[in-house]
Amino acid sequence: MLFPMNNEIWLYPTPVDFRKQIDSLILLVADHLQQNPTSGHLFLFRDRSAKKIKILWWDRNGFWLLYKRLEEGRLKFPPVSENSIELTSDQLGWLLTGLDCMHHRLLPEVKACNFF
Repeated sequence: MLFPMNNEIWLYPTPVDFRKQIDSLILLVADHLQQNPTSGHLFLFRDRSAKKIKILWWDRNGFWLLYKRLEEGRLKFPPVSENSIELTSDQLGWLLTGLDCMHHRLLPEVKACNFF
């Protein structure tokens, strides 16, 4: 991926007006999510139809705005709510490929200590 894999990922599950661009999304992150838009975290926004997603990301000296629009089908977002949801990088990958990111489970983490 373009961004580091250790970034926190926050999904705002309430649909937003997709005419909003970087400046409006920055205000949404600061005012509604109560987060710092320049933290390096990824902030995900969905549209009403669940066919589009935007990702806002601060990269050292400027903002990136990534946009995906599905030509067929819909993205499987969690239920609409006012609370942001933290996702893992695996969940982000599942979401972007059309899988239900809230119902897939990660394999348990293994703490390897014996090496041959």
